[in-house]
Amino acid sequence: MNALRQAILDPRLAAHEDDRFRALLSPQAWASLPPAVQRRFSVRLDGAQSAVYVGEVASTHVTFIGRLFAQLARLVGAPLPLASGGRTASAVMVAEDERIGGQLWTRIYARDGQFPQVIHSAKRFDGPTGIEECVGLGVGMALTIHVESRALVFRSAHYFVRIGARRLHLPHWLTPGQIEVVHREERDDRFSFTLTVTHRLFGELIRQIAFFRDTHP
Repeated sequence: MNALRQAILDPRLAAHEDDRFRALLSPQAWASLPPAVQRRFSVRLDGAQSAVYVGEVASTHVTFIGRLFAQLARLVGAPLPLASGGRTASAVMVAEDERIGGQLWTRIYARDGQFPQVIHSAKRFDGPTGIEECVGLGVGMALTIHVESRALVFRSAHYFVRIGARRLHLPHWLTPGQIEVVHREERDDRFSFTLTVTHRLFGELIRQIAFFRDTHP
């Protein structure tokens, strides 16, 4: 794998091949992804190593209803953009956590005249769809993965809350709607994450586009 060759060439990286994302797609879908996207989602780092992506948010648009949902979501760690805005610095760090059997994602977004917004979440390879993303207070969403126009697309299937050993589905009226994240390889060695949140009654509530570059620890 290209990812493993890169890790071998760079002694600072301790990595193994990771087929957890690939296993959630058909062989044809995975093969249609650009090599850089395949590499990014095929490395499992060891120990305290992390993958770091640096870049900027190009634009964020949040409607009035979107702001209400984003403020309510602060109760579980503020996982949604809080306000509309233009270009701001951003960084993403991904690390492995064997205790949860998945990855820890930390996203940092600069804000003019304020402390940065820091979003923590965990991707677990579990649940009815094979992958889920969890935030605070046991709240999470089951995800589905697709390949569309050579981009990797994550979509929320349903939301849930864990209470002890129980897993309870959240009703639609308690959720902001469907969350979609599109990971696309761009020109000039950059890639993008496009986040959209679409409510069944209020339409698109949030759209954020950010561009990043790979770095090494």
